[in-house]
Amino acid sequence: LTSARHLDSPRSYLTSTMTDRFDCYYCRDNLHGKKYVKKDEKHVCTKCFDKLCANTCAECRRPIGADSKELHHKNRYWHEDCFRCAKCYKPLANEPFSARDDGKIMCGKCGSREDGNRCQGCYKVVMPGSQNVEYKNKVWHDECFTCFECKQPIRTQSFLARGDDIYCAPCHEKKFSKKCFKCKQPITSGGISYQDQPWHSECFVCETCRKPLAGTRFTSHEDHVYCVDCYKTDVAKKCNGCKNPITGFGHGTNVVNYEGLSWHEYCFTCKKCSLSLANKRFVINAEQIYCPDCAKKL
Repeated sequence: LTSARHLDSPRSYLTSTMTDRFDCYYCRDNLHGKKYVKKDEKHVCTKCFDKLCANTCAECRRPIGADSKELHHKNRYWHEDCFRCAKCYKPLANEPFSARDDGKIMCGKCGSREDGNRCQGCYKVVMPGSQNVEYKNKVWHDECFTCFECKQPIRTQSFLARGDDIYCAPCHEKKFSKKCFKCKQPITSGGISYQDQPWHSECFVCETCRKPLAGTRFTSHEDHVYCVDCYKTDVAKKCNGCKNPITGFGHGTNVVNYEGLSWHEYCFTCKKCSLSLANKRFVINAEQIYCPDCAKKL
């Protein structure tokens, strides 16, 4: 900001006390006892000064007469009353101001608004000295730097960016973190993956006894996971032959199903001769199975 040079008495009136005659340089009127202006070493009456010598005001385009106070800045001149901010019209005769390239004069506040950085949130000027946030060569008012999701000011919180959008940490986790298959809440750290689904470690537990299953043998049934013991006891079908659970663990992974009954494949044998009937013709009687030959003998 600069200050205009204020000429309180740019052309102080002089009163002649000379005994010798001296005249106005232009009209030749005698200046004895009269007010006059000394301009470029020439004595000029006020009338000729206003008409022939006065500078033109850069604002109102009228002459700045001998009776007016004049301000000038970089070869431009103003009446004192005309030297005001082009935006708010505040008088600037004794105030700091800025001279813009387009010739406009502005007070410090309006000049800062015109030239300052604009907030990426509200697009208003960020005034020098005001609280603001700078990120990737952009600036926001402190209250305009808000989370894209919850719309709350970030202020001193940590934040993350996705493209041009800013998120507070809780909203970023909620929106972009993987969701646990069990509780549907974000997984912020660690976790377990099973069948391409993410789980919290604390959620990956047996559906029945709640024992953690990470690092242990387990199986799943209808979107629930079970430890081996609970699966055998509460979920697995019972073999109609040996009456033990059909778990699929270890020996006997193949199962034979018939009319709501199930058998281990190795248990699906003729009740009388013990012939294996898997993939063979059989006869069932009172929930017992027989080969055709033994059935004929019954």
